[in-house]
Amino acid sequence: MSSQKQEGSFKKAIGPFSGISIVAGMVIGSGIYYLGSYVLDRTGMSMGWSLVAWIVGGIITIISGLCFAELGASMPVAGGQTVYLSKAYHPVFGFINGFSCFLLVGSGGVAALAMAAVTAYRTVFDLSDVMIKVIAILIIFALMVINLLGVKEMTLYQNFSMVIRLVPILLIIVVGLATGDQSPDLSLSLEGTPAEGGGIVNIISMVGFATFASLWAYDGWYNLNTVAEEMRNPKKDLPFAIITSLVGVTLIYALFYLAVYRVLPHEDIIAMVESENLYLGNEVISRALGGTGTWIVLVCMTIGIVGSANVNTLCDPRTYYAMAKEGYFPKIFGHLDEKHGVPSYGIIIASGMAMVLVLFNSLEELTDMLIFTTSILNAMTVFAVLIMRKKYPDIERPYKVWGGKVTIVITCIAYLILMVNEFIDAPKAAFVAIGVNVVSVPVYLYFRKKNGGKDYEGKGIE
Repeated sequence: MSSQKQEGSFKKAIGPFSGISIVAGMVIGSGIYYLGSYVLDRTGMSMGWSLVAWIVGGIITIISGLCFAELGASMPVAGGQTVYLSKAYHPVFGFINGFSCFLLVGSGGVAALAMAAVTAYRTVFDLSDVMIKVIAILIIFALMVINLLGVKEMTLYQNFSMVIRLVPILLIIVVGLATGDQSPDLSLSLEGTPAEGGGIVNIISMVGFATFASLWAYDGWYNLNTVAEEMRNPKKDLPFAIITSLVGVTLIYALFYLAVYRVLPHEDIIAMVESENLYLGNEVISRALGGTGTWIVLVCMTIGIVGSANVNTLCDPRTYYAMAKEGYFPKIFGHLDEKHGVPSYGIIIASGMAMVLVLFNSLEELTDMLIFTTSILNAMTVFAVLIMRKKYPDIERPYKVWGGKVTIVITCIAYLILMVNEFIDAPKAAFVAIGVNVVSVPVYLYFRKKNGGKDYEGKGIE
């Protein structure tokens, strides 16, 4: 995400490869390391079906990206998804997109990343659930303090973490594929899986539930649309950056777990997952390179994950600041610290919200709630492509979704199937996610009345 200049104009500084870097940087975080254990568990420890789930997750993300690319190329404005939802449906949906960031998506993202960074160290230390939560809260507190100080060096840290976060992933892929001597069973047998006995409904249910677990690893790709106005040639570069980066990320993720399966025997993977030792890739390096390799991966991974959490800590309060200035968030969020020039109260309150989410949720619960919430909004945005075509037929559309209406409808159906499966198998996460959206409506109506009936416009949301 980029900075908005005080005079209200944007610098056209983002090219196609910078766009790819932004998407990859937002997507590649903690999920790839630990979500594979959840995917395996939901497929009955089937290596073949788990890879199917990862690929399906990538395909759904890619075709969603195609739809977002049409919206971004035809409306290259700051605000991205908030603007699309407001214009296609009603301003209340743009508000829900911003308000849910505070209640769950943004704050929960910081919470999940902090917990993921600590959970990784269970491979070398005996950490209880309580200890993980305590350390995660301390990480959130540290990020809050740093961002309150407005430390310029944090920009250098972010650039540094962007490069470092790729080191352990590439190391695991190369080492695993080069040294692994296992012949993993990648067959699509249903024996021992939740879909045992066959039936297309059972298979779809199993793959859908497993795929849902993988989506957090792909999350964040839509943020490029929020800075479309700062791209040099958004009508061409935005679709190219989204599609290229998401295809690349899907390939990396599939290779990552193929490398894991090449090194770790199936029975060892089962034992690790059952003991909640979730970081299978770390075990690959531990066996291949010993303790030194383990610590290289852990340190690099932590730098990258904390860097991702810092992006949210830094940027999300800016959204709340813009909403407050527009009259749709408490005024306290619109306060800028005179000395450091940061939305200090927004940073403090948002960090506090993240700490609360850490206290009352497990890492898997947080992940499921985040993905369910974003899936609702993403599905609505994908369908908005059809609405916008009808509502604004004269807007120039230099890029249109490949496959047209069929692709759009298939994507929406895919999201619906995933959410129904999640609702059945993880009802708590689904109810919380739906509740966040429902609660946002009366809050919107309150601020709308307070603003004399003026609709929310989502101006300045980055």
